[in-house]
Amino acid sequence: MAQVLCQLPEFKDENLIVGLGTSDDAAVYRVSDDKAAILTMDFFPPVVDDPYTFGLIAAANALSDVYAMGGRPVTAMNIVCFPTCLSVDIMSDILRGGADKVIEAGAVLAGGHSIEDDEPKYGLSVMGLVHPDRVLTNTGARPGDVLILTKPLGTGILNTAIKADMLDDAAYTKAVETMAYLNADACEAALETGVVGCTDITGFGFLGHACEMADGSGVTLEVWPEQLPIIEESIELAKMGIIPAGAYNNLAFVEGRVRFEADIGQEIRDIMFDPQTSGGLLISVAFERADALMKLLKDKCRTPFNIVGRVKERSKFSIEVTGKRF
Repeated sequence: MAQVLCQLPEFKDENLIVGLGTSDDAAVYRVSDDKAAILTMDFFPPVVDDPYTFGLIAAANALSDVYAMGGRPVTAMNIVCFPTCLSVDIMSDILRGGADKVIEAGAVLAGGHSIEDDEPKYGLSVMGLVHPDRVLTNTGARPGDVLILTKPLGTGILNTAIKADMLDDAAYTKAVETMAYLNADACEAALETGVVGCTDITGFGFLGHACEMADGSGVTLEVWPEQLPIIEESIELAKMGIIPAGAYNNLAFVEGRVRFEADIGQEIRDIMFDPQTSGGLLISVAFERADALMKLLKDKCRTPFNIVGRVKERSKFSIEVTGKRF
């Protein structure tokens, strides 16, 4: 994708706060001195069989980009691809799930667009609002910062197991609840703590999005794998080789930019490359504010979270995966 985007003309506008240049989670455009619009869209094929649940997850995933930029979702529009061979009741259930998640986010569903396709796909185009001085970006990590991840990893592996009917009810419920949970609480906690560096963890996996943060900020992220929140069932599945194809694409994406210590298990490496659906926020917070943020997350957040590393001066690598040194 980067090879394609680099061929586009460069768009310059003094009100464009965040655009194509930083591979950030959404575009941000200033509309007044105290207001900026966050613009994003995302859609994908079903990750679960139940249409309503798929709608919940896809909507949460699209809304996440607004939270990753420090904003509040305001309006959303449906994006639907749907085959004529399926019942329209399925489409209705998908849209109902998406609408319920938009309502939960406090936004308004304002319309949408649909096309015929061989495979169902669903998502949202979302607009959010943020103060121009309070935008969170993936270029805001600074040496000395602490890294906090607000949702557990492993959903891509679990989705692969769901498709193969290899997941029990308890693990399925855990995966769905994680993916459908909005990042609103984590965003609110980050803003209350004065955070400026943030990204959400989605299709490029933990290490892919962490690399974008490191490169955009001109720093190196030191990651402590034993500190990562991980959905437990994904570890055994990874040991069995239940790895989505996207993980190998993510490995290629960061080739040469990540250094692993030799004793990091292959299953943990695979989980760090695992493409996430509606993953959590990776927050870079000043050391002196880390405890306050952790306390706020404990009060607000309903998913496992943890300190997962620190930010250092730039070295040869974007990411160094190592034992805990804090």
